[in-house]
Amino acid sequence: MKDETIAKNYADARDGYAELGVDTEVALERAGGVEISIHCWQGDDVTGFEGSGPLTGGILATGNYPGKARTPDELRADFETAYRLIPGTHRLNLHASYLEHGGTPVDRDRVEPSHFNGWIEWAQGLGIGLDFNPTFFSHPKSDDGFTLAHRDKSIRGFWVEHGRRSREISAEMGRRLKGPSIDNFWIPDGWKDQPADRLIHRELLVESLDAIFAKELDPAHTLDAVESKLFGIASEAYVVGSHEFYLAYAQSRGKVLCMDAGHYHPTESIAEKVSALLPFFPQLLLHVSRPIRWDSDHVVLFDDETRAIMREIARAQAWDRVFVALDFFDASINRIEAWVIGTRAALKAALYALLEPAALIREAEDEGRLGDRLAFQEEAKTLPFGAVWNEFCRRQEVPAGADWISEVAEYERTVLASRVD
Repeated sequence: MKDETIAKNYADARDGYAELGVDTEVALERAGGVEISIHCWQGDDVTGFEGSGPLTGGILATGNYPGKARTPDELRADFETAYRLIPGTHRLNLHASYLEHGGTPVDRDRVEPSHFNGWIEWAQGLGIGLDFNPTFFSHPKSDDGFTLAHRDKSIRGFWVEHGRRSREISAEMGRRLKGPSIDNFWIPDGWKDQPADRLIHRELLVESLDAIFAKELDPAHTLDAVESKLFGIASEAYVVGSHEFYLAYAQSRGKVLCMDAGHYHPTESIAEKVSALLPFFPQLLLHVSRPIRWDSDHVVLFDDETRAIMREIARAQAWDRVFVALDFFDASINRIEAWVIGTRAALKAALYALLEPAALIREAEDEGRLGDRLAFQEEAKTLPFGAVWNEFCRRQEVPAGADWISEVAEYERTVLASRVD
C-alpha cells in the first residue's frame, strides 16, 4: 500500500473521528506504547528444547504444518521475522523448557540462569524484554496429573525447587534487560473424575507456593503471577488451581493475578473481570487467547472478545497496570503467520479501544442520557478505523494492510521449506 494513499485515507479518517471528539494523534501515540508479551511456544508447538518427549498436562498442539522450529536459533530467527511485521516494541515470553543445555540434559530442578544466557543476550541485541514461565507439564514427575499439589512430598519438593529456580531465572532476565520480567505460574494439577477430597490438594498447593515465594526478590527485576484454569484434558472434573483459589491466593500474598481468556466458562469474559479486580490489585496479567468450545488456544483475532478486553483496559486507563500476553498455538498453519495475525489483532483491538469517543459516552452516562450513550457506542463502530490502523503501521515502519503476507511467504519458501526432520 502506497504511503500517499495511506496518508490521504488517514487525513479523512482523522476528520471523521474528530467530529466525535476523538484525537487520533493522541490515540496513535498511546498505541505505540502498548507492549505485548508474545509467546515463544507458537513457533514450535510447545515442544521446547529439553528433548523429544510428548506433550502432557492438558497441552495439545494440533496440525503438522511444515517448517517448525527445531533449535533455539531457528526459533529466534522465526520470531525476528514475525517481529519485523508487527508494529511497536514488544516482549518474548519463554517457558523453562526452552533452555539451552549445550547437549547435556538438565532436569527441571537444576535449571539455572546460565541456561538462558543465549536468550538474554539475543533479547539485549533486539532491544526487547523477556517474561518467563516455569514448566510444570510434559515431565515424568507430572505424568499422574499432579505437581505442586501432589500427595507425595518428594514430588512436591522437586517442583518447588523448579519454581524457586524459575524465579531466579526471571529475576536475572529482569536485571539484565531492565525488567521487570513477569514469572507466571500455571500448573495442570487435577482429576479426570470426581475426587473424594478436593481440599487436601488445595492445602498442599498453598504450602508449595508459599515455599516457592518465601524468598523476597526485587520487584524491579521480577513479578510473580499465578494463573487459574477451569478444566483441562484429564482434569475435566477438578482443577486444583481454580479461579477462586488463585484469586484468594494472589490477593492474600500480594501476587499478580493472571487471567487466561480460555480458562473460564464459555459465557464468562475476562474483559468484564478487569474492572472488578483493579480496585483490589495494583497489577493484573491477561493471557489473550481464542477458545473455541474449550481451551483450544486458537490464534487471536480482531473479534468482539479481544476488542472488549482492550476496551476495558482503555476505559480504566490501566495500560500501566494490566500486562497483556498472548497464549495460542496452532500447528495447522504457518506458525510465523499465526504470530503476526494474533499480535497484530491484539494491537488493532488496543488502537480501536483508544479511538472510542469515551468522553461523549461518559458524559451521556453521567447526565442520564442513556440512549445517547448507546448511540455514540454504535456510531463509533463504523468510523474508518482501518485507515488509522494503516497509518499506525506506516509510522511504526511495518507493512500496512495485507502487504506483510508476501514477506512471510518468501520466508517460508527460502527458509522453512528447507527444514526436513
